[in-house]
Amino acid sequence: METKSFRSIEDSIKYIRENNPKREFEQTFDLIVNIRNIDLKKTENKFSKDVILPHGRGKNVEVGIISDTIQEAPIRKADIEKMAADKKEMKNLMRKYEFFVCEAPLMPLVGKTLGKFLGPKGKMPKLLLPGPNYKNIIDETKKSVRVKLRDSPTIQTCVGSENMKDLEIKENLEKVVEEIKKSIPPKSQIKNVYLKLTMGRPVKLEV
Repeated sequence: METKSFRSIEDSIKYIRENNPKREFEQTFDLIVNIRNIDLKKTENKFSKDVILPHGRGKNVEVGIISDTIQEAPIRKADIEKMAADKKEMKNLMRKYEFFVCEAPLMPLVGKTLGKFLGPKGKMPKLLLPGPNYKNIIDETKKSVRVKLRDSPTIQTCVGSENMKDLEIKENLEKVVEEIKKSIPPKSQIKNVYLKLTMGRPVKLEV
């Protein structure tokens, strides 16, 4: 890893842009946060949470809507029932969608049928409340990233894309770090923070 520290997050983002070759695809800015003084053998110290980025991710995020009442929902009760006997189809579903939202009446069926597949991946659906504002929930979900601390004291997640402004990436990054600080146990601390492009070398930040 690159050990040089920068005075500001802005300088780090600029350095990363200037010192990484352009690729044939749009790379993401990935944040790596290492935690110290944490015992991950204790279940209560582990967590998984979705963080809504102030400026979104700079790219489209596929959200699987599970509903029998929303017209554009791609996943319905009948689809879930069919998947109960088709593990391959379930795995395809998990690969296609990064997040899921589900209306309350279908939650028990989803838990029973898909729970053992979605749960370990941290992809259990968010509750989709009834009413005309369901689109707001979906829009917020598309702007989210999942922050997980499980078996390793390292958290890695996306904080933006190359096409975004430096300030937007900075504010997204700060939001994720803030949420991590809130989520780790009181005796634990952030050891160090790195930022990188998908195919680039990590650069150490001062945060």
